[in-house]
Formats: sequence, C-alpha cells, structure tokens
Amino acid sequence: MDDILRELESLQQSVRRDSYDRMKTLGESGITARKVAFGIGTVILIFVVGISFFITRSITRPLNLLRAKTKEISGGVFNGNLSISSPPEILELTKAFNLMCDKLNTVDKMKSDFFSMMSHELRTPLTSIKEGTALLKEGAAGSITDQQARLLRIIAEESQRLIGLVNSLMDLSKMEAGMMTYAFEKATLSPLIDKAVTEMVPLIEAKKIRLEKQIQVELPTIRIDVERILQALRNLIGNAVKFTPEGGRVRVSVRRADQGVEVSIADTGPGIPTENLGTIFDKFRQATPAGSYRIKGTGLGLAIVKHIISSHGGKIWAQSELGQGSTFVFVLPS
Repeated sequence: MDDILRELESLQQSVRRDSYDRMKTLGESGITARKVAFGIGTVILIFVVGISFFITRSITRPLNLLRAKTKEISGGVFNGNLSISSPPEILELTKAFNLMCDKLNTVDKMKSDFFSMMSHELRTPLTSIKEGTALLKEGAAGSITDQQARLLRIIAEESQRLIGLVNSLMDLSKMEAGMMTYAFEKATLSPLIDKAVTEMVPLIEAKKIRLEKQIQVELPTIRIDVERILQALRNLIGNAVKFTPEGGRVRVSVRRADQGVEVSIADTGPGIPTENLGTIFDKFRQATPAGSYRIKGTGLGLAIVKHIISSHGGKIWAQSELGQGSTFVFVLPS
C-alpha cells in the first residue's frame, strides 16, 4: 500500500507538472498570438490608410489641377493643355475642359482680330474727319457762324477721342499678339515723370489739384523703352488727376526698390471697391459701384499699362478703399 501511495503521489506531481507546463505553453502561445494579431492589424491599418490616401490623392489632385486651370481661364489664359489620365470620369471631364479652352481661345483670337481690323479700318476715315473739321474751322469753305464753330469744335474733340480709342485698341492688339516692338535703352525715370506731369498741368490747374512729387535722389539707371514707359505714366497720372475731385491731391513717388525702382501714384479720389482690385487691369473692365466710382473711358488704359510693365519684367498692382483714394504701384527691375 505504501508503494502504491508513493506511486500515486509521484503520478499526481507528474500530472501537476505536466498541467503547469501545458498552461505555461498556452500562455506563451496566447502572447505570441496577440503579438501576431497586433502586427497583422498594424499592417492592415497601414495598408488601408495607404489605399485611402492613394484613392483620395487620385481624386483631389485632378480637382486641384482643374481648379488651377479655372483660375487661369478667369485670368484670360485659354490654353487647353490640361492632362489628366485618371480616374476615367475625370478624364472625360478633362477632355471637355480642354475643348472648352480651345473654343474660348478661338473666340478670344477672333475678337482680337476683329478689334485689330476695325481699328485699322477706322483710323483713316477718322483722320479724314478730323482734318476736314479743322479745315472748316479755319474757314476753308467760307465763313462760319459762332454756332457752327461750336459744333465743329465738338466734332473735332469727339474725332480726337475716337482716334485715341482706335490707337489704344491697335496697341493692345499688338501687345496681346506679341507683335509690339520695344526700343530698350538705359535711362532714368525722373525726366519721364517730369514730362508726364507737365502735360497734365492744364487739367491740374483747372481742378485746383495739389500735385506732390517725391523723387528719391540718385535713382538707378534702368533698361526701359522710354516712349512706352512714358505712355504708362501718362495713363496712370492722367487717371489719378481725372478722378481726383476739385481741390484734392495727387502724389507721385519714386524710390529705389530691392532690385529696381518703385513708382507709386496716389490720389484722394473716391477709391475702388476691394472686389474690383483684381480685375481693373483687364481690358474692357470698369469699376462701377453704385454711383460711387466709375472709370470713365473704355477700360483699355490700365490693360495697356499692365502689358507695358510686364514686358519690362516688372509688376503692377493697386491699393484702394472706398472713400480713401487709390494708389497704383509698379516696380521695374534694374
């Protein structure tokens, strides 16, 4: 019996050790399983995030390209060169978008060609009308009454205004077509500003406007087309004088910039609405808020100025608030 009891005790201990070893093995297997499950979950999560990012990127990137192209179109650039190959739905949209750009480009070219042709065809008869009116005013066809002289003077002024419009249209058409020639030379801006201001003296004196010039001494010499920059100065200073009320002030400032010369023309006019500041340099655009401000004319002057400054490698912008006047600033590189 003692031997049997000893054997039973030995068997019991052996079973206990075996059970303990099995439980230990099961515990280790559970830990390993948890680690494996965590690793597999992490890999799956990374894979899902990567797939999600790829899918999102494949959708947002084409949309961003379309949005950028839309901004180009709003700025007057109609090149149908957008290339998006996937996803298929966006590909079809891209093809339609490029087709639209090509048609807009064709229409814009037809419009430019039309204005260029009409400007060329109108110049000769308008010049003839102007010269004929001048001869009539001088009495070439006999004496005229005071009322006839007044009417002829009105005809002459309107003819001159139309000739100026035709010349502006022709200049803008050449600039947009890249056919405008520039005669660059080394020069300073001070004499050009003095000349542009002198030409405005009659209007300045008539409106009793106070003109201020702030020209920095020893301005650097820059490479410019003198006549074209003078044309830009005439347009900007003329606009400032035209829209400044009687007794107001116009300030022309010139100073050295970081890498060139900065010119600013500020007035005390009614100002320009903030929403129009981004479009006033577009052709045929006029700021016309509810009777508070209106650019008189055809909307070509500032478009021509922008082309001239851009052709010189410079940049131009406007700063304004309603009731606070306007400031036009351009920078030319040295």
